[in-house]
Amino acid sequence: MKKSIISCCVAMGLMSSFSANASTEHKKLLHNVEDKVIEWRRDFHQNPELGNREVRTAKIVAEHLKNLGMEVETGIAYTGVVGILKGAKSGPTVMLRADMDALPVTEQVDLPFKSIKTTNYRGVDVGIMHACGHDTHVAMLMGAAEVLAGMKDELHGDVMFVFQPAEEGAPMNEEGGAELMLKQGIFKRHQPDVAFGLHITSSLPTGSIGYRSGPFMASSDSFEITVHGEQTHGSIPWTGVDPISAAAQIVTGINHIVSRQIDITKEPAIVSFGKISGGVRNNIIPDKVAMVGTIRNFDMDNRQHIFEKINTTATHIAAASGAKASLDIHEGYPVTINNPELTAQMLPSLQKVAGIDKVNILPKITGAEDFSFYALEVPGLFVFLGGTPADKDPKKAASNHSPYFFADESSFKTGTAALTQLTLDYMEQAK
Repeated sequence: MKKSIISCCVAMGLMSSFSANASTEHKKLLHNVEDKVIEWRRDFHQNPELGNREVRTAKIVAEHLKNLGMEVETGIAYTGVVGILKGAKSGPTVMLRADMDALPVTEQVDLPFKSIKTTNYRGVDVGIMHACGHDTHVAMLMGAAEVLAGMKDELHGDVMFVFQPAEEGAPMNEEGGAELMLKQGIFKRHQPDVAFGLHITSSLPTGSIGYRSGPFMASSDSFEITVHGEQTHGSIPWTGVDPISAAAQIVTGINHIVSRQIDITKEPAIVSFGKISGGVRNNIIPDKVAMVGTIRNFDMDNRQHIFEKINTTATHIAAASGAKASLDIHEGYPVTINNPELTAQMLPSLQKVAGIDKVNILPKITGAEDFSFYALEVPGLFVFLGGTPADKDPKKAASNHSPYFFADESSFKTGTAALTQLTLDYMEQAK
């Protein structure tokens, strides 16, 4: 299958050759689906489901794709749905992805479709809320599916719609998300040529699109260090081994890894501790201390180097104190990398949808996204969609994952249009 990676100038020329009839039909279908997208989103928002439990959401999605005449596969990675739209003409396969899961957050936004659902999450009763906007992603991709299905006779290729569970992470002791969907063979059964995805954000104004070529979002890994000492009375520390003192030195040592042992001119990195626990009272030196933290970086080679340095630092500092340290690193999401050639190729498509002045380069983001797994397999492009109303300051808007997170419904037409335009233009350029 031919993959077209060409210059922006040539791309713009090819896109301008897209038939006027197809362009008119595209706009008509986008207009017709706009209210449906809002309606779907409100329903999903009012009925959120946590990762690997998106049963209701998946059922609605699957029925919609089947009604559009697609080949539909369900139950992938627990609740994932994949729909295949066969174009009338030969060409590449374009993958479009939306994540479906909500978060254990109690909503504080006063909406007529506010979520009042609750659950017990890790022993705590909490609310469930689409505090990251995945409800909007599902609705926009359903809208894009309807638009593209309505243009089936114009499509030079196939479209692979991936509705993914558990982007926010799988429940304890379960696998999930993009990694599990790939593990269960979605790319073996349907190999796409490229993958496109978007994420709504309150940090950008409605109607705008943010992107970045190359490393865009950080890898996300967690670590746990257990320092083993020898318990003794606090008044006679020399008769035991103090793991608290060793742990304090380990924190200091690990905080020096990025500043002194990683080439940060290559890519930035972060190592942060989030919790330290050990001991029960003031005059007992405990036998162990546990520490947990997160690692973020933008280079896959640096990622492995940081892992090795944490292990060396922790074990050697502990040994110098007579203690022992054990390290467990839990690899999470790799770096989200936007393929540079694909990004340059598709930039005119984004500008066509939002306007040149509303498509801007974003700084690197230390948050993580498991779209990264797809982008390691095929050229990928992941962008951010502005979701804060024009009369509000994005800098003051509640961030994603906040109980006050709010997504402006007028942004959905831009997101739906972006997904469809990227698909149509990529296919047109690959002819």
